[in-house]
Amino acid sequence: QPTDRMGGHIVQGHVDCTGSISFIRKDDASHIITIEIQKKFMKYIVEKGFIAIDGISLTVSSIINGGFEVSIIPHTFDVTVLSLRKVGDYVNLEVDITAKYIENIVRNNSKY
Repeated sequence: QPTDRMGGHIVQGHVDCTGSISFIRKDDASHIITIEIQKKFMKYIVEKGFIAIDGISLTVSSIINGGFEVSIIPHTFDVTVLSLRKVGDYVNLEVDITAKYIENIVRNNSKY
């Protein structure tokens, strides 16, 4: 409901870019997936920020050279398409809309 506290982030369903899964590993509490993306989209990716991968709202756990990592709890991994993904697969990515709004405001503000 619009009046409820919002958790997570806004996912619109618009694909901004694709990324390639370069590494998947499992530790005691999660699956860690490393995704490489085009450099021009890295400006929208921040540690502890939001990213939607194949429509799944996730938190970026770390930034790496050429991409980022997400840490996925077992339940989320098991009940989403992420459990079907393997190294080399491409995934659809939607960056946080707030970052794009801020970029647009800053860019347009300098014109006035």
